[in-house]
Amino acid sequence: MVLKIFTDGGSKGNPGPAAIGIVFYLDGKKVFTHREDIGVATNNEAEYRAVITALQRFKNLDLRFKNIGKIELYSDSQLLVNQVKGTYKVKNAKIREFILKIRILEQEVNLPISYHLVPREKNRVADALVNDKY
Repeated sequence: MVLKIFTDGGSKGNPGPAAIGIVFYLDGKKVFTHREDIGVATNNEAEYRAVITALQRFKNLDLRFKNIGKIELYSDSQLLVNQVKGTYKVKNAKIREFILKIRILEQEVNLPISYHLVPREKNRVADALVNDKY
């Protein structure tokens, strides 16, 4: 079974007050949503925090997720997806720390995880959570 996770993060002011949104889909059904204000951050930091929080939440969920064989993670951040995949270099020290946290969580989750870039319009639910419109 494939768990699809859609994440988004954003800030008003860049940096400014920031929030993250996360949505889990299993067999096309929404099974988990999370929205969180994360304090002052840049848009990029918020995008990374959303992925980190999504993986942390997955680790702590109940037994209904036992049959998951792999995770597909979707984001509308071209920078995040390409940096996590290793296509783009990471020059920012804070982003390097986020990547390290993601790598540790990938090991802890112990499932294949693929990262995919989606257009913003295909990430509406996570985007709406970030903007508190959900």
